Amino acid sequence: MKTVLILGANSDVAKEAMALYLEMGHRVIAASRSVDDLRAFVVQRRLPAERVVVEYFDAVAFETHRAFYEKLVGKPHIVLYAAGFQVTNEEALVDWEGSYRMMNVLYAGGVSILNLIAMDSANAHLERIVGLSSLSGVRGRKSNFIYGSTKAAFTTYLAGLRQYLFPRGVAVNAIVAGYIRSKLTAGLDLPESLLMEPAFIARHVVGAGRKFVIVPGFKWKIIYQILRMLPESLVAKLP
Repeated sequence: MKTVLILGANSDVAKEAMALYLEMGHRVIAASRSVDDLRAFVVQRRLPAERVVVEYFDAVAFETHRAFYEKLVGKPHIVLYAAGFQVTNEEALVDWEGSYRMMNVLYAGGVSILNLIAMDSANAHLERIVGLSSLSGVRGRKSNFIYGSTKAAFTTYLAGLRQYLFPRGVAVNAIVAGYIRSKLTAGLDLPESLLMEPAFIARHVVGAGRKFVIVPGFKWKIIYQILRMLPESLVAKLP
C-alpha cells in the first residue's frame, strides 16, 4: 500500500485528490492547520477512515517542518503540496503582511518542507512530488503580479527539483492551473466559462505522468501557449 502525503490538505483540490487516492487503495496523510475540517470531510464523504491520518501542518511555521516530517508514521511514496493563500493585488501592494504571507505559504513553505522530503535519501520509495501552481505565474500581469510571482518562483523551484531528483527516478510535476471554483476564488468576478471544478483538477493531479508542466483543460492549454508566446508589448495591455 502506497502512502500519499498531502500538504495543505484542506484546499478544495487537495480534498478531491485525497478521495481519489483513497479510491485507488492508497493510504493518505492529510496535513493542514484545519484538522477538524479534514476530519469532517472524511466523515461527510464516507471515506475509509482507517486509511486516513490527519496531521497538523502549518506551511509558514518553518521551524516545525523537520519535526513534522520526522515523526510521520510511514514516509511517503507520493507528495502533493497544495497549501494556498491569496489576497488581491491591490491589497498586496499596500499590505506587506498579506504579500509576505502569500510568499511564505505559496513558495517558501513549499521549498522548506519539500527540501526535507527530497533530501531524505533513506526514503527509497519516494516516487513523485506534485505541486499546485498557476497560470498566473507564466507572465507578469499588472492585475496579479505579486501572487503570480510566488507561483512563478514555485514552478521554477519544482523544475529544478525535477532535475535534481531525476537520477533517483523521482517524478516531479507542476499543475499549472487556471481559474478554479474554490474557497480562494469565491467572490471574485471570474468568467464562468473558464472556471474549473476542483475534482477536475484533482484527476490531473492523481493521473500525473512524467510530463513536468500539466495544464488542465483544453481552453487553458490554449491560453497557456498564448501567454508564453505573446510579446511583452501585448502582455502589458492585458488586465
